[in-house]
Amino acid sequence: MAADTFVAYCLELLGSIGSARAKRMFGAYGLYVDDLFVAIVDDEQLFLKVDAETQPRFEAAGCRPFVYGRMEQPITMSYWTAPEEATESPALMLPWARLAQAAALRARAAKARPAKRKTPAPGAAIRRR
Repeated sequence: MAADTFVAYCLELLGSIGSARAKRMFGAYGLYVDDLFVAIVDDEQLFLKVDAETQPRFEAAGCRPFVYGRMEQPITMSYWTAPEEATESPALMLPWARLAQAAALRARAAKARPAKRKTPAPGAAIRRR
């Protein structure tokens, strides 16, 4: 299957949870649902967003992580393959797409939290205006 055709098919699979689109990036594709980055397509493989809460489900289903880089220093990202049977239809992909969407929403929320303010050390001078 041609890469563009596979990407279009993956967008169809993810379309059951919202408006899906693809963006070419670094030789692969980033897949967005309602402007939320939920998946990567690389080498005709679909990788869905995971986090600490969802990764055990993907592991239990026999999925594998997205790894890139040189053999000496491979980098594992928080994206895992979808179960083989889930790629057969949007209905079978739906629960996995929802897991990816939930992980992406949690990641977005974590980034949006304001940084904690550092309190001055005891005895440190406090500048007042």
